Amino acid sequence: MWEADPSQDLFGTPAARTHEPGTPRSVTAQLTADDLEIDRNLRPQTLDEYCGQQRVRQNLRVLIEAAKSRHEPLDHVIFSGPPGLGKTTLATVVANEMGSKIHTTSGPAIERTGDLAAILTNLEAGDVLFIDEIHRLNHNIEEVLYPAMEDFFLDIVIGKGPAARSIRLDVPRFTLVGATTRTGLLTGPLRDRFGISFRLDYYSVEELAQIVERSAGILGVSIDHDSALEIASRSRGTPRLANRLLKRVRDYAQVRAGGAITCEVAAEAMSFFEIDELGLDWMDTKILQALAVTFRGRAVGLSTIASSVGEDPSTIEDVYEPYLLQRGLIVRTPQGRQATLAAFEHLGVTPPASA
Repeated sequence: MWEADPSQDLFGTPAARTHEPGTPRSVTAQLTADDLEIDRNLRPQTLDEYCGQQRVRQNLRVLIEAAKSRHEPLDHVIFSGPPGLGKTTLATVVANEMGSKIHTTSGPAIERTGDLAAILTNLEAGDVLFIDEIHRLNHNIEEVLYPAMEDFFLDIVIGKGPAARSIRLDVPRFTLVGATTRTGLLTGPLRDRFGISFRLDYYSVEELAQIVERSAGILGVSIDHDSALEIASRSRGTPRLANRLLKRVRDYAQVRAGGAITCEVAAEAMSFFEIDELGLDWMDTKILQALAVTFRGRAVGLSTIASSVGEDPSTIEDVYEPYLLQRGLIVRTPQGRQATLAAFEHLGVTPPASA
């Protein structure tokens, strides 16, 4: 956590506080070391345990039952969508429902064709190979992967020049499950070789509340439905963030409230960790206040905003802007970024007449 400085800037936030390089935000959907600590215990293992994504679950249930009835591996599957929505969890669920073993890797980790060959030749019939961030696969490795996905063999060239020769290796029939946060970066040939494609959507508050209650039960934390809704409403539609906030509220309740989480304790904890009712943290709010208060709703360039809040322009564009745009709190115009009327209303600031 940050150290509070008693000096305040004109927005009422600590003036000297900045992000430590490499320190993740409390409300980021990216995976952190803290998530890995107990994340495996919180992940659902079957479709019945999985909360949310009703359409995806119903489709998967039919496809898996059909494949099992034919005693065949499931067709290759790709899950896409923003981080933290359960793509990795669904890959594990698919393997468990098929009664198969799952092998996990990521696109950047496969650096050479030999790495891919070693992974594929160690698979057994019916196994699930999960490749996270599959859009980051090297194109040369993709070319080797195509025949493995379609015809279940590998063509590997050994040697160089006139002495080079090609060897064909048979690969067991397997299911490739890919996950990507950047569907547009997938090459057409790779995308077309997936027989099943699902895009995951953000979760509703009620679905996130169910996830929070389930996770609280696993963690041995006492929580009621209203408290779960309080946490879920600030989780940006993301289960990973909901579980992370639950752990922070658990810590707060353990120290300040005897361990039990009530709606009041959850709200106090969120206020303590500076996460408001929309899931905005202190920097999100500072950006909105700069646009609405300092610049009075005028369109402002990215570098000007960055100088005003003391943050790197690329960080604002990549980390903070997406959620503010998604919630309709800011807009991008040819002249720059501009606060919307919803931002003024959220901040409790009277918009200028020009707005």
